[in-house]
Amino acid sequence: MSEKERKPGLFSKLFGGLAKTRDTIAAALDNVFTSHREIDEDFYDELEAALIQADIGVPTTMALIARLKAQIKERKMKEAEAAKTLLRDSMADIMKNCEPTGTPPLGERTVLLVVGVNGVGKTTSIGKMAAHYTAQGRTVLLAAADTFRAAAAEQLTIWSERAGVPIVRHAEGADPASVVFDALSAAKARGRDLVLVDTAGRLHNKTHLMEELKKIRRVIDKEAAGADVRVLLVLDATTGQNGLSQAKVFAEAVSLDGIVLAKLDGTAKGGIALAIAYEMKTPVWFAGLGEGIADLQPFDARAFVESMLP
Repeated sequence: MSEKERKPGLFSKLFGGLAKTRDTIAAALDNVFTSHREIDEDFYDELEAALIQADIGVPTTMALIARLKAQIKERKMKEAEAAKTLLRDSMADIMKNCEPTGTPPLGERTVLLVVGVNGVGKTTSIGKMAAHYTAQGRTVLLAAADTFRAAAAEQLTIWSERAGVPIVRHAEGADPASVVFDALSAAKARGRDLVLVDTAGRLHNKTHLMEELKKIRRVIDKEAAGADVRVLLVLDATTGQNGLSQAKVFAEAVSLDGIVLAKLDGTAKGGIALAIAYEMKTPVWFAGLGEGIADLQPFDARAFVESMLP
């Protein structure tokens, strides 16, 4: 996709959605770069504090500062303002961990297992993903396998109606694996090529989480042999570093293929995307940029950096 094709759509959406993050980071960084004519230790200290304040995180901030120092020394730069471009380029390099840009291609038959703690926007994101993939020509079916949270299936049913896709659900407290079994059977019978599975939002008990997902995976391997199976983690961007901690716990329990950053438009902590890219090395597939069904956008790492530091 060319720059001309990319910017009017996703770039403008990201630019608007990242207003709170951009205002926070831009204000803090501008203050650092304008208050220091020359590069000295005070400059680095204030830049470090500004980056950490933007929820970019300590490890990512230290990496950015170390790289910046090395480049400035190599180029014998003395004026602080000239270092801003170097910082932006370093951020862009870190975000390469989020590439390939946007969502990767899926197999002819795909099952997406969607995980995440309760309250992060997991079920809502699944509904929006259903609309996204339907618009791309995929035939989607939803599996309401979060049978432990009250009203989870009802909430997902509302989204299935909004997205215009069928749903398979059981009564509250049912075996999640049995829901997935019936969903895969229904997908086969109806010729549906993409099944989105909502799973229970457990974080406090990694063993239970792992065993439940293993059971679901066994059902998938048997009933949808050869299918392209991916695991997506939904994070609430407004939680900043807490979201990164959640991601690390889930990554210990299951192998993550991608991340959905929900509620990115409602936070000044969008710098968490940089921390995820640097510390997790897990690509971000989608960014939540509003409450509408079309407001879950494929993530573009380059557009993200351009939106934060225009």
